[in-house]
Amino acid sequence: MTPNEYIASGTLELYVYGLLSESENEEIAKLAKEHKEIDNEIIAIEKSIVNLSSSFCPFLSVENFEKIKTKLELKHSKVIPLETKNNRFQYIGWAAAVVLLFGVGYQYTTLNKTKMQVVTVEGEKMKLQEALVNSEIKYKQTEDALAVVRDVKNTIVTLGGQAVSPKSYAKVYYNKETQVVYVDAAGLPEPPEGKVYQVWALKLNPLTPTSIGLLADFSKDSQKIFAVSKANGAEAFGITLEPAGGSASPTMEQLYTLGKV
Repeated sequence: MTPNEYIASGTLELYVYGLLSESENEEIAKLAKEHKEIDNEIIAIEKSIVNLSSSFCPFLSVENFEKIKTKLELKHSKVIPLETKNNRFQYIGWAAAVVLLFGVGYQYTTLNKTKMQVVTVEGEKMKLQEALVNSEIKYKQTEDALAVVRDVKNTIVTLGGQAVSPKSYAKVYYNKETQVVYVDAAGLPEPPEGKVYQVWALKLNPLTPTSIGLLADFSKDSQKIFAVSKANGAEAFGITLEPAGGSASPTMEQLYTLGKV
C-alpha cells in the first residue's frame, strides 16, 4: 500500500486514536519514519484533535485561575477535621433487633397461652362428656328403678332392722313369676371399708339360706337399687354384712335386715 493509500484509508486516524493493534502501530510508526507525507499527515491529525478539544473548553486566564484558587483555599489549606461517624443508624439497628426479639417473645408467649387454652378447652370437653355419660347412666338407673317400683307383678317385701342395726331397713321387689329380684338398700348405712352387704334368699322349713348377690359399689350407686340373682321359691330375704368378696354362709351376728315374703 502506497503512502497516499494509507492516508486515504483512515488507518492513520485510528493510529492517532490508539485503536490499532500493537503490530499495526509498529507498522505505521515505521512508515512515518520512512515517508515524510505519512508523518506530516499524522501531525496534522493530532493538531486537528487538539483544536477541536480547545473549542469545547473555556479560556482560563491567570486572573480567573487565582480567583478559583482563592475560593478553594488552595493558598492556605486548612485541615478539615473528620467528623465522627454518626452511630444513629447502628443504634436504630440494635433497637430494631430488640423490638424484633420482644415481638418474637410475645408471639411465643401468645402461642403458649393459645395452646394452654386449647388444652383447657379439651379438658373441659372431656369433663362435659364424662358428666353427660354419668347423667345418662343415672337416668338409665332411675328409669330401671321406676320400672321396678311400678311393676305391679312385683311383690314388695319389707326388711326390718335387726339387733346389730335396729334402724336399718330395706325393700325387696320380687317377681314370683320370673323370680327376678331387686333390692332397695337406701335404708342401710354405708358399709365399713373391707366389708360388703350380701343378700340371701331363704327357705324357712328347713332354714336354707342361698346367696343371691353382693351389693357392690354401694357408695357409688346413688339410687341404691341393686339387681341380684333370681330367687327360686324364696320365702324370706335377709341382708348381712360380710367381708369383701362375700361369705359361703351368712354371718348371723351381722344380720342387718330380715323380712318374710
